[in-house]
Amino acid sequence: MRIGLLTEGGYPYVSGDARLWCDRLVRGLAQHEFDVYALSRSEHQEDEGWIPLSPNVRRVRTAPLWMAEDDEVVFGRRARRRFTECFGEMAAVLCGVPGGASGTAGVLTRGASDAAGGVPGGAPASEADRFANALYGLAELAREEGGLVGALRSEAAVRILERACRAPGAHRAAREARVADLLTVAGHLERALRPLSLDWCEDDGLGAVDLCHAASGGTAVLPGLLARHFTGVPLMITEYGVRLRTHYLTAPDAPPAVRSLLAAFQGRLAAEAYGQADVVTAGNTHARRWQERCGAGREKLRTVYPGMDARPFAEVGESPDCADPDTLVWVGRVEPAKDLVSLLHAFAEVRKQEPRTRLRIVGAPAGPEGAAYLGHCRTLAAQLFPDEAEGPHTAGDNPVSFEEIGGPELPAVADAYASCAVTVLSSVVEGFPIGLVEAMLCGSATVSTDVGAVVEVIGGTGLVVPPRNPRALAEACVSLLRDPERRARLGAAARARALELFTVEQNIEAFHGIYLEIVSRAPVRRVVLDGAGEPLPFAVPAEAHVPVRWAAASPRLTARSGPGWAAGRPVRATTAVPAQEGVR
Repeated sequence: MRIGLLTEGGYPYVSGDARLWCDRLVRGLAQHEFDVYALSRSEHQEDEGWIPLSPNVRRVRTAPLWMAEDDEVVFGRRARRRFTECFGEMAAVLCGVPGGASGTAGVLTRGASDAAGGVPGGAPASEADRFANALYGLAELAREEGGLVGALRSEAAVRILERACRAPGAHRAAREARVADLLTVAGHLERALRPLSLDWCEDDGLGAVDLCHAASGGTAVLPGLLARHFTGVPLMITEYGVRLRTHYLTAPDAPPAVRSLLAAFQGRLAAEAYGQADVVTAGNTHARRWQERCGAGREKLRTVYPGMDARPFAEVGESPDCADPDTLVWVGRVEPAKDLVSLLHAFAEVRKQEPRTRLRIVGAPAGPEGAAYLGHCRTLAAQLFPDEAEGPHTAGDNPVSFEEIGGPELPAVADAYASCAVTVLSSVVEGFPIGLVEAMLCGSATVSTDVGAVVEVIGGTGLVVPPRNPRALAEACVSLLRDPERRARLGAAARARALELFTVEQNIEAFHGIYLEIVSRAPVRRVVLDGAGEPLPFAVPAEAHVPVRWAAASPRLTARSGPGWAAGRPVRATTAVPAQEGVR
């Protein structure tokens, strides 16, 4: 089958989110073809280039989110009115304005029932329907006029937002929006809606794939939603971090109006995406609960754990006896969410009971904030643990060391886990704990805080304590340091669990099964024509999705239904497409 893989800020670029698992997925399903549609987040990311692509990547199309050239599209009076109606209705939904109170005429694209106000009997349309109608109305306008970039960046868009914020019934946070807030929100919405102006859903693009797979929520889902709405292509969404939750965590300092309006947009977009998707997968139960709360039906939800490459940890995992019995290790990115301050205070309690214990903190700082936090932790460690010496004529040594992977003592991350008796995770915020899985693959006993998906991952093979509780963390560490047999049992059980649930092989197998499940339920979306242009009976055999390449001449295909821009000249199924194609 042919899969359209939709990414934002990651694969196929060298840096970014979802790069590793997408590359492993594509390479692991070599019997299928992949068309990659990638949105880049920065000029630096584009300058770094792409990773080497698998041979089954049929083509790559890219578009930037970090900049947009003016499309030089000038709307006529009718197009301006349609834009005002659609964007005004979307803004009204984000502000919480009841239907009809925003002054817009309404947008009727969801279906026949919308002609009666959203549901049979003339009842007002729900907010979900109003948002969807506005979204697809803007998409149709972009296809007919050639783009929306100029319109979304115009003064008219800001004035539409302002009217919605001042309309009767708007939320308090929206009513308090200032001009600077409106400009910020308008800029975010323009970037988020930029995929509406791309030509990715034509018959030779996403309209020709068997399945769209969005590698994240948010903006990456939009091309799949359009392909689903206009040409009926099945849609699958995978989230290892729920976009709405990320927005709440990363925008605490934004003005209330900006935070409220953008959270409303992310929430409405997520609800529409979950409603239209055939299957929604989460990387853990924690993310799955967020998806369900945002509107995903339980019947659509699947849990597919991230796949880790177990080979780099095999040697350490199969011979765990080389570990130092008096060493604790923490591995990860240095940032405030990892709560190394609590770890250092817990280690002070450990030293009171086990004076020979040492702590190795292994990791690089995450950005400027991480660098400042690392400096603070170094200062605290120097205060808590003055350099100690065995005698008056020997140099002192601090029991806490700060190191990075790649040095002579720790050439690889597996060497860090091999050097310790216990691996410690002290985070106060965590999604899927990759470092914890790495420790499990190495057969290391672990002590972790109860955050994110930690309990789900550890599954009884390690000790779990409350976050921000140095005393409990210290007691758990001491109990394992004093009981080597228990450490060995927990480490062996943890490695067995990780090999069973968190490997690349199980991840690829799970996605392959979901692909086949979705395609088996998908209706035939295209009519096959013979040489005279007439429908050809029995032209698509049952083996149409078997991963082979047919040598016979390909019949012509045409869309069965869709908007005007999708009903062009029929195309051939095996039209040659360049292996790498960029769209700027």
